Amino acid sequence: MKTMKLTMAQALVKFLNNQYVEYDGRQEKFVKGIFTIFGHGNVVGLGQALEEYGENLIIHQGRNEQGMAHAAIAFAKQKNRKQIYACTSSVGPGAANMVTAAATATANNIPVLLLPGDIFATRQPDPVLQQIEQSYNLSISTNDAFKPVSKYWDRINRPEQLMSAMINAMRILTDPADTGAVTICLPQDVQGESYDYPEDFFTKRVHRIERRPPTKEAIEDAVKLIKNSKKPLLLCGGGVKYSEAGDSFRKFAEEFNIPFGETQAGKSAITWDHPLNLGGIGVTGNLAANLIAKDADMVIGVGTRYTDFTTGSKGLFKNENVKFLSINVSEFHAYKLDSTRVVADARLALDELTKILKEEKYKSNYVDEIHETKMKWENELARLFSTEYKEEGFKPEIAGHIDHVLPEFYKDTGSCLTQTEVLGELDRLLPEDAIIVGASGSLPGDLQRAWRPKVANTYHMEYGYSCMGYEIAASLGVKLAYSDKEVYAMVGDGSYLMLHSEMITSIQEKKKINIILFDNMSFGCINNLQMSQGMGSLGTEFRYRDEKTGKLDGPLIPIDYAKSAEGYGLKTYTVRTIKELRDAIEDSKKQNLSTLIDVKVLPKTMTDGYESWWRVGIPEVSHKESIQKAHKDMEFNINKARKY
Repeated sequence: MKTMKLTMAQALVKFLNNQYVEYDGRQEKFVKGIFTIFGHGNVVGLGQALEEYGENLIIHQGRNEQGMAHAAIAFAKQKNRKQIYACTSSVGPGAANMVTAAATATANNIPVLLLPGDIFATRQPDPVLQQIEQSYNLSISTNDAFKPVSKYWDRINRPEQLMSAMINAMRILTDPADTGAVTICLPQDVQGESYDYPEDFFTKRVHRIERRPPTKEAIEDAVKLIKNSKKPLLLCGGGVKYSEAGDSFRKFAEEFNIPFGETQAGKSAITWDHPLNLGGIGVTGNLAANLIAKDADMVIGVGTRYTDFTTGSKGLFKNENVKFLSINVSEFHAYKLDSTRVVADARLALDELTKILKEEKYKSNYVDEIHETKMKWENELARLFSTEYKEEGFKPEIAGHIDHVLPEFYKDTGSCLTQTEVLGELDRLLPEDAIIVGASGSLPGDLQRAWRPKVANTYHMEYGYSCMGYEIAASLGVKLAYSDKEVYAMVGDGSYLMLHSEMITSIQEKKKINIILFDNMSFGCINNLQMSQGMGSLGTEFRYRDEKTGKLDGPLIPIDYAKSAEGYGLKTYTVRTIKELRDAIEDSKKQNLSTLIDVKVLPKTMTDGYESWWRVGIPEVSHKESIQKAHKDMEFNINKARKY
């Protein structure tokens, strides 16, 4: 057997360079490149290997380890999980910063390869800089924190262990049913240690992502269930995108006149204007989808994880005889809600069901309900998009909480813009094929309800983990995936403050992203939650500490986000009126560098809930009557919801 003497890090780079995936006969390089932030734990090991052997990998210089890993996640998500970036950090705090990103990837079943530096396997220099020492177990390092948030975890304590570790890493990264974060920990000394690796370890390796066919028995069970339903409802989940099953899903819905709601991950698999598309469903869903869901006697979930928001804490589907059918490549997800299961690729399963149900001449019993509920929502959406602030008698969408803040905000900023009005204007102004990115705060609810994708796969929402700080880094990842598209990060001021460092990377790489920052001087979404459950406003508005009360109830804190981003090198705009918004959007389209549009939007002017309920942990005991009432309401809804 021919061998090649390499360091462990050099062998790793050569291996990554030769990994390919094949899907539907198409072959593509799997690992496009590596995001790096070098430190003493990886620069002379993996860094040296990249310098000498990484010529076929694109190397990006990140600014924050969490941010660069989020960019890698977004890239893989937008590529439908068929291509990835790896991420390497130094030991200790650099590695710890990636733990949040690992959780984001695993929660969303998105492949990302994390290569954190680690403490010395020999322990000769222990404790090395940035090492955590646990007196009860000297083998523990920061990297052990990746175990609960990774789909596969390994530590390379000897250079020859790399071979089995990376084969298993690729197994998970290319598995549509069980993918997520893969963490391979690289002790500093072992990175530089050599081994005579077999040359065939570095030959081109093709990982075939195969479409799992449905079994005959599973299809028979599904057909029987569907034939007995009169008012079925389809759920379009993220798996519809990842399996590239949009056309099959649409044809299935059309053939049998079955309306469908969209999850956050599934939205834009089908364009918004399809007559059977009810739009977003669940806690962040709209009126049309949630009204149809109430009476549905069967729910056909395609590629969905049935998250708490999608099912309204299992209280959305109110028909006492409702049945669930799950079409999912993951057996784990297919078992949820005690569903009848078709564990298979979404496209193959839908095509087979279409063929058989067509022979059976099946049709749903819907007559006018779909059109009527869609029209109700279209009328409501028109109202939301035209909502303007008036100083006298204005009632915000979320009324009765802190109504006094609206005139205060207007006085401080000069802005009379409502959040829904801004979204309506953006719907008209942005290019039809632009990709929008979101993750946290009130915007995911607004966007799932109100955003109208006109081109397929232009809605990119991370809502499996709803990770604040994802949006801007993710926009860079999306831009790396589709450099010919305009990409817009829809981000609130709270999330922007948590993480925006990859703006610098976008400038460095000359990859233009557009950041639309909704500044309402608060964590508005959580303020809505706390106050709707009987609390006061506590620690969610951005206010100075008042010297008299000693509390955070002083004046609002004004922040000039545009000026800050301008210092980074972005083209920036401050927006307080609709005209300024229109001018900013049009001018930003002409720019070749990243832009930031700082939009001052009135608090409490986001969308409210529509026919949905979400369970949160409301105290059983309180002196406040408002909280006592909220707890009784929660118990009432729990009693009506599905138990498992």
